[in-house]
Amino acid sequence: MIRISTIFIAICMVLIAASLGLMVYSLAGFTISESAIVALAALTFLILYNAVSMRLRDRTDVGAQIADLSRGTADLARQVAEFGRRMATIEARLSTTDANGQDRVQTVAAEISELGTLVKQLADSVAAHDEILSDAVSALAAQTSGDATADANAGVPSATPANAGPPASGQPADALPKPANINNAQLLVAVKNAIEASRIDLFLQPMVTLPQRKVRFYEAVARLRDDKDQVLTAGDFVGTAEAAGLMGQIDNMVMFRCVQVLRRLMVRSKDVGVFCNVAGATLSNPAVFSQCLDFLEANRVLAPSLVLEFKQSTFRHLGPVESEHLAALHRLGYGFSIDNVTDLRFDPRELADRGVKFVKVPASMLLDQKQLSSADIHAADLSDLLGRFGIDLVAERIEGERAVVDLLDYDVRFGQGFLFAPPRPLRPEGATTPAAEPAAAAKVTSAAPAVDAPARKEDKADVKTGPEALRATGNAALVSRSRASAQK
Repeated sequence: MIRISTIFIAICMVLIAASLGLMVYSLAGFTISESAIVALAALTFLILYNAVSMRLRDRTDVGAQIADLSRGTADLARQVAEFGRRMATIEARLSTTDANGQDRVQTVAAEISELGTLVKQLADSVAAHDEILSDAVSALAAQTSGDATADANAGVPSATPANAGPPASGQPADALPKPANINNAQLLVAVKNAIEASRIDLFLQPMVTLPQRKVRFYEAVARLRDDKDQVLTAGDFVGTAEAAGLMGQIDNMVMFRCVQVLRRLMVRSKDVGVFCNVAGATLSNPAVFSQCLDFLEANRVLAPSLVLEFKQSTFRHLGPVESEHLAALHRLGYGFSIDNVTDLRFDPRELADRGVKFVKVPASMLLDQKQLSSADIHAADLSDLLGRFGIDLVAERIEGERAVVDLLDYDVRFGQGFLFAPPRPLRPEGATTPAAEPAAAAKVTSAAPAVDAPARKEDKADVKTGPEALRATGNAALVSRSRASAQK
């Protein structure tokens, strides 16, 4: 588009040329033709001058623009060079960091490999010590059996007196006098007499945390004593008592004793609980269960620390009455535990909805490869599966250190078994240990929490006392002897 300034300049040039022609015509006396030629020549000169001046001006402008472009290009090149230098620096730093990271990974991998070697050596050493201890125990058992046979042949009586003290250190507390073979009628009479005479003893077995082995719970196990103070274990009397409808009375007395023990234990520590076994027959009997429910409701303040334990078969065959009773206990705040597990088929969501907080599985079942091949889930994943629904897995019947090492790989939080402590009887109120009893028997008596006094701090702390300490001392002696014989 033609600019206004250009049009103005063209008009001015025409006016100047016309004025020049007019002046030549009027003043110089030229003719009209000559004046027109002079005006046309002046106009041509002006046009050529204007074109040349505009071209020179455009060239100056273009030169300035080219100079600016050159300066911008140089600045851009300088910035690109700076960016290239920075990228090179960053690449060098990344290479150095990558090399350092690889060195650290290799160092950590070497340390982990060394730790794995040390753990393997430790496991081999523990296995070797276990074998040495097993051989030593077998030899001692054979020697003891031989001595007993010799005593019998010599005419020495081998009967145990009825008022014998606690079992020797290192032996289970269940190794007490048991009745000889009796028929069902005699057993029923013995159970009835024991209930009427309140000869129901409470044995406590600790449940420890793994791997710290700190006592967190106690499981209460009921034992009956007949007229001769011979012990009837649960396997001896439960079947007969259920058939005769006596399990409700036994469970009532056991619950009462459990609450007593729990109150004594909680005087020193609030982080302790008691597992109380309840029979399926008690859960299905409305009359008996109403008494238990009233008692538990009166002591509902202890609900977070009192865990009611049922068999797996009881949970799998719950009827409408049992389900209603279980829901009533759950509403009071009591948690439940499942024991006597025969397989690993669980529905954690259903168990959590019913209030189950613990599932006890024998250690042999968790570590048995044949059992795992037929299970719905691998034992290594069972603890995580139950934990998602707030249920803790407890490994029970642990009898060896090797089982503990294997169970730690399964992320098992709690353990129970003779390795930590066997079930131990409670001391009766006012009972004292005679001065003539051996020191080992005194330690056995003090290892279990008493009914008439709170549990001592060392009973709950992670310190081995009583038979555990004696067992550890005996193991150390056997290992020392074996090493000395090997050096010889």
